[in-house]
Amino acid sequence: MKTIIVSDMMQRNYRYFLSAPAGKNFHKDFKPDLSPKQMLSLGVFDGKYMTDCQKEFPKDWFKKAKLSQEKQDVSKNYFKVHASQPLYIWKKKGWINEKHDPRGWFQWYARYYMGRRLKEEDARQIKRWQAMQRHVAQIVKNCRKGDVSCRPKQRQALLHWAYDSRKM
Repeated sequence: MKTIIVSDMMQRNYRYFLSAPAGKNFHKDFKPDLSPKQMLSLGVFDGKYMTDCQKEFPKDWFKKAKLSQEKQDVSKNYFKVHASQPLYIWKKKGWINEKHDPRGWFQWYARYYMGRRLKEEDARQIKRWQAMQRHVAQIVKNCRKGDVSCRPKQRQALLHWAYDSRKM
């Protein structure tokens, strides 16, 4: 098992262990369409996600990432629309595990992808990921297949959750 020690703007000396190979051995109910690297290169979270914690993850994740160092920039998003709520809302709704992943679902997913496993937290986050199926259903019901101009905000939100909404 490899130990990862994190010290960035949101965590100091946080330690976790990689117990699975990167990109493998996912829970049977968790089948994301996109890897974190793919998500970053497509454009998610207004480009303002993980700009201060790149040392934690493989360098190649960031070679083509659409990031904004200064502030959120909606033009960095694949669908060029804002589709997420601020962190304080995530915290207020209880969606954030402050101890393990203070940045939210995508941080959890990036660490899970790398091989970190936390049984209870993984189950909670996978359940949240599955709940996004309601947005998939809305796109399938209301849009012609491949019409990426239909429901761009929902499509962008789905990209934030590793669903490849370009193919719906």
